[in-house]
Amino acid sequence: MISRAAIAAALACSPAVVLAQTSAQTPLSTDQAHAVADVVVTGQSLEETLPKLLSDHGFDVETISARQLRDGGFVDVSQAIEMLVPGAFMTTQAGPFSYVNLSLQGSRSSDVLWTIDGVRINNRLYNSTSPADTLPAAMVERIEVLKGGHGVLYGTQAAAGVVNVVSRPFSRDLTGAVNLGADTNDGLHVNGAISDAFGRHKFVVWASKDKSDGYDLYDAYQPDVTDRKRGYDVLSGGVKYGYDFTDDLSLTLQYIRTAAALDYPSQSGVSVNDRDETIGIVRLDYTPDTGPQFFLKSYYHQWDTDYYTRPNPSKYWGYKDFGLSGLARFRTRLADYDLGYDFQNYKGRDEVLLIEGETEQVHAVYGQVRTTEAFSSRARLTAGARYNHAGGADTVVWSASGVYDLTDSLYVEGSVGTSFLLPDAEKLYGVDPCCTRGNPNLKPEESLNFNLALGGRLDAARPLSWQVTAYRREVKNLIAADNSNPPDGFDGIYVNIDGKTDVSGAELTVRGDLARSFNYTLAYSYSRERARTTGVQIAGRPEHSAKFNLNYAPVDRPFGTSAAVKYVGQTENTVSGFGVQPYGDYAVVDLSAHWFIDGEARRTRLNLRLENALDEDYATSVASAVLRGSSPSRRFLYRRLGMPRTAYVSLGYSF
Repeated sequence: MISRAAIAAALACSPAVVLAQTSAQTPLSTDQAHAVADVVVTGQSLEETLPKLLSDHGFDVETISARQLRDGGFVDVSQAIEMLVPGAFMTTQAGPFSYVNLSLQGSRSSDVLWTIDGVRINNRLYNSTSPADTLPAAMVERIEVLKGGHGVLYGTQAAAGVVNVVSRPFSRDLTGAVNLGADTNDGLHVNGAISDAFGRHKFVVWASKDKSDGYDLYDAYQPDVTDRKRGYDVLSGGVKYGYDFTDDLSLTLQYIRTAAALDYPSQSGVSVNDRDETIGIVRLDYTPDTGPQFFLKSYYHQWDTDYYTRPNPSKYWGYKDFGLSGLARFRTRLADYDLGYDFQNYKGRDEVLLIEGETEQVHAVYGQVRTTEAFSSRARLTAGARYNHAGGADTVVWSASGVYDLTDSLYVEGSVGTSFLLPDAEKLYGVDPCCTRGNPNLKPEESLNFNLALGGRLDAARPLSWQVTAYRREVKNLIAADNSNPPDGFDGIYVNIDGKTDVSGAELTVRGDLARSFNYTLAYSYSRERARTTGVQIAGRPEHSAKFNLNYAPVDRPFGTSAAVKYVGQTENTVSGFGVQPYGDYAVVDLSAHWFIDGEARRTRLNLRLENALDEDYATSVASAVLRGSSPSRRFLYRRLGMPRTAYVSLGYSF
C-alpha cells in the first residue's frame, strides 16, 4: 500500500495535477490519486524545488498543470490564470496574447514578478507592462503562482507574488504530440513537441503558431476609425538539451525564440508591436542525495519591438537583460540552509515614449534556513534575508514563515517580511516632453507583508479542504507623479511619496470531490484597495470577486468535461466629462470538453472550449475621448470590452 506521504511527494513533481495549497492536510482528489501512476521521477534542480519548499513552510502556492491547460483548451498562459487560480484577479487588455492587469492580494501588476524557468522576463522599461502576451500554453509544463512577498529569494518586483512558467520537461522515452485547432475569431492554433533521451543525453523541442483576427475591442470609436479588430500572430519555439555527467551532476542548455505581431487598437486607431524575443539559459545542477547541493545559472533575455501606428513609420523600444545566479544548499538533521547570489545587467531604450538608454546593474546575496521534520513533526519554519545593491540604492529585505499542524485535520500558517520594487527606466530616465519626467534619485519602493491563514480538511463521505487567509501590505517610498511644480517642458516629475500606503483583504478557498471523478474548487476574495488622495476603492479593482471550477474526468472513460466561472464585483472610475461611471458586476462562464476518439489507446484527442459561453457583455475599463472634428469640442464615453463568446476546437495526436 502506498502511503499518503509518498503520494504527496510524487504529486509534487507530477505534471498532471494541481499542487494548490500544499499543506499536508490537503486531500487528494480522485484524479490526483490516479495521476500518481503516470509520475516520472527525475532529478530536480534546487531552483525547481523552491516553490514546493515555500509552500510547505507557510506560503500559498497555486499550480496549474499541463493537464489542466490541455483539458481546459487554453491557448495562452493568461487565460488559464484568469479562470483557474484562486485569489488571482486578472483582466486581459485585449483577449489572448495581450497585456494583462494582474492583482495578487490587492497588488498592482507591477508588484508581481514573471519568470520562465526561473528567469525574470519582466520589462524594467515599464514595470506595469506585463510580459504575458507571448506565452503560449503549448510551451507549458506547469504554471506556479506564489502569493505574498518573495523579495528574499526572487528579488525586485516580487513584492506581492511570482508567476513562474515552467517549460516542457525532459522524458526518458520518446514522447511527442501534435495539435491543430481553430476558433470563431478566425483563429488558427498549431503546436507540436517531441522529447527523448539516449544515453546521458536528453532533449525537448517544441513549437507553436497562434493567429487570430480578434474582436472589436471597444463599444465606441472615433468616427473615422475603420480598423477595429484586435488580432495577433505569434510564432514561438524552444529547444532544451540536457547532459548528465553523473547521476548527480547535469547540464541544461535552453533556447526560446518568439516572433509576434500584436495589434493594440484604441478608440482612435490601431498600433502594432512587431516583437522579436529571445531567451537563452545555461544551468549546471549538482543534486546528490547526501551532502551539499548547488546550481549555477546564466541567462540572456532580449526583447526587440518595432512599434507603429498605421501609416506612421515604426520606432524601436526594447531591452537586453543578462544575468548570473547560483544557490548552494547545506543540509543538517534539523535544518536546511540556502545561500545564493544574483547578478543582473539590464539596458533598455524607447524611441516611442522617450527614455534615455541607461545600463543598470544589480548585485544581491541572500540566505534562507528551513526546518526539517526532525526539528518538529508539526511545525515547519523558515527565515531569510537578502542584501541588494543597485547603483546607489542598497536594500535589505527579510522574511519569516511557518506552518503548525494543530491537529491531523487543522493547521495555521503565516508569513511576514519585506520586499522591494526598483523604479523602472521610465520613472528613472524618462525624458519625453509629453509626459512626466524621470528622476534618477528615486528610492526603491519597500513593502511589509503580513499573511495569516487557518485551514484544514473535513473527512466526510466526500472529503474537502479549506483555507481562510487574511493579508495586509504596507508600502513606503511609493513612486508617483508630482504635478505641483513640474520641470520646464514636462507635466510633472516622479517622486517618492512620504508615509505609507496600505492594502488589506481576505481569501477563502474550498476544494473537494462532489462525487466519483467530480472535483471542484471554490474561491472568494475581498480586497480593500484605497486611493491615497480620495480614500475610495481604486478604479478597476472590485472589492469582491469569486471563482468556481468543476471538473469531471473519469479515469475509466475516454472523455471529460469542465466548467470555470469567474465573478467580478462592481467597480467604478471617474471619467472626464462623465463623472463616476460604474462597471463590472459580471460573471463569465467557460465550458470545455475532451474526447479520446480512439478509446482506451488515448492518443487521438478532440478538444472543445466555449469561452464566455453565455456571451456576457462586460467592460474591463471605461474612459472618454474628445470627438475628432467636433466644434465646440465634445467628449464621448467608451468601454473596453471583454472577450465575446468564442468557440475553440482542436484535434491532437500524442505518442
